[in-house]
Amino acid sequence: MRELPKGWTETTLGDVANWGSGGTPSRSEPGFYGGTIPWIKSGELNRSYVMTAEEYITEAALKGSSAKLFPAGSVAIAMYGATIGKTAILGIDAATNQACAVGAPIEGLIGKELLYRLLQNEKNAFIEKGKGGAQPNISQAVIKTHVIGLPPLAEQARIVQKLDELLAQVTTLKARVSAIPALLKRFRESVLAAAVSGRLTEEWRKDLSSVETGAEVIKNDQLAKTALLGLRPELKKKKSSIESDIDENYLFPIPESWSFTSWGKLSEWITYGFTRPMPKSESGVKLLTAKDVQRFKLEFMSCGLTTTEAFRALSDKDKPVKGDLLITKDGSIGRAALVHTDEEFCINQSVAVCWLRSTTMNKNYLELLSNADFTQRFVKDKAQGMAIQHLSIIDFAKCPVPVPSNTEQNEIVRRVEQLFAFADQLEVKIKAAQARVNHLTQSILAKAFRGELVPQDPNDEPASVLLERIKAQRAATPKSKRSRKTSV
Repeated sequence: MRELPKGWTETTLGDVANWGSGGTPSRSEPGFYGGTIPWIKSGELNRSYVMTAEEYITEAALKGSSAKLFPAGSVAIAMYGATIGKTAILGIDAATNQACAVGAPIEGLIGKELLYRLLQNEKNAFIEKGKGGAQPNISQAVIKTHVIGLPPLAEQARIVQKLDELLAQVTTLKARVSAIPALLKRFRESVLAAAVSGRLTEEWRKDLSSVETGAEVIKNDQLAKTALLGLRPELKKKKSSIESDIDENYLFPIPESWSFTSWGKLSEWITYGFTRPMPKSESGVKLLTAKDVQRFKLEFMSCGLTTTEAFRALSDKDKPVKGDLLITKDGSIGRAALVHTDEEFCINQSVAVCWLRSTTMNKNYLELLSNADFTQRFVKDKAQGMAIQHLSIIDFAKCPVPVPSNTEQNEIVRRVEQLFAFADQLEVKIKAAQARVNHLTQSILAKAFRGELVPQDPNDEPASVLLERIKAQRAATPKSKRSRKTSV
C-alpha cells in the first residue's frame, strides 16, 4: 500500500466492522414471505440509504433459514455478478439475501458514512478481485481481508462533511448535464417545425424577389413524373404506384406562396421490400431491416448480409438507390432517411421506399419533411396493430407535404443543416462533459482516501492509537452469545 497521510494507519475492513451475510428463505414455504421484516436484495442497493424493501419476510423465515436481521446503520455491499461493489447504508433494521455482505461499523472507530464512502471508493478494486469465474464474485473473506487506510476519527468527520458537500454538487451537475440532450432533441424538433411551416424563412421571403410558387413546383413535378411514366410504362401497372388525395384533416397553416401535395402524388412509386426469407451470408450484399433505418441516417454497420445471387434475383422495388426515401412501416414506425449512397443494398418488408426520382424537388428538404413532427403525428395516428404497429403505405401516401419554391427549399435545407450542425457540435461537447462528470465521484472519493480532500490536524488522535485502544477494549469485553435473529 502507498504511504499514508500523517495520522492514518493501515488496517483491514475486518478490523473496522463486524461482517455477516444474508440468506434466502425457501420460496416453497408460504409462511416465510409477506411479513413485516424488510428483506433486501443486492439490486436494491441503489441509494445511499435503503429505507424500504421490495419484499418482506416473517419471523418464521428468520428462524427457518440463513437469513439474519441486521441493525440500521449497517453498511451493505453486493458480492455477486453485475451488482458487485454496489453499496448502501441500511436506514432500517433489515435482512438481506446471500448476495449481500453487511458490515456493522465498530463504534468509536469508524462511522457508517465513512465506511459507506470507503466501500464506494474500493468498488473497482472489488470488481478486479472478483474476476476469474463465469461472473465476478467476492466473498466475506475477501472483504474482511481487504486493506484500507483508516483516518483519525476527527478527520473522518471532516472527510464525510466535505464529501457530502461536493458529491451533492456533482449530483446537481449530473442532473443538469443529463437534461441537455432532451433540450437538444426539442431544439431539433422546433427547427423542423419552423422549417416546414415557413416560419424559419419568414424574414428571408420578405426580401426575395418574385419566384415560382409551390403550386408551380408541384405542377412541374407532375409533368416530370408523367414524362418518366411515358418512358417506363411498366410502373403504371404497379398496384403500389399510388396517386392519392391529401388527407385534409392534417393540413395546417402555410405561407400564401406554398401549396400542399401528398407523398403519393410526389413519389413515382411507393412500395416496400421483399417478403420472403433471404439467405444469410458472411459476405455479399447488405440487407437493411427496420432497425437499420434511423432518423436521417441508415446504419449500414448494423445490418445483415445476403448472397449476391439472391440480391440479383430481386426486383427493382427491393433495391433502393440514391435519392430514394426509406421509412419504417413495421414495429417502430415512421423513422425516415434519404439514401445518400451509391452502394447496392436491399430491404425487407418492414421498410417502405418512396421513389423520388424527379429533379424538381430538393430531396434533402423532403427528408426533413418526413422526420418533422406533423409527419410523425400522421404516422402514429394511422398506425395499425397492437403488439406490433404497422403503417399502411396507402395511408402514408395521403400524408400532406407542404411545398415552397425550389429556391426556398434550398434555403430551408441550408438553414436546418446549419442549426443541426450547431446542435451536433454541442452534443459532442455534452457527451464529453458527461464522461468527465461521471468520473468526478470516483475522483473525489479517491482524493478523499488519499488524504488530499481535507487538511490533517496534528492535534487529532492518530488512527493507530485509536485502533489499538478499541481492539483492547473489545478483547476485554466478554462476547455475548449471538442469536440467529439479529446479527452484527
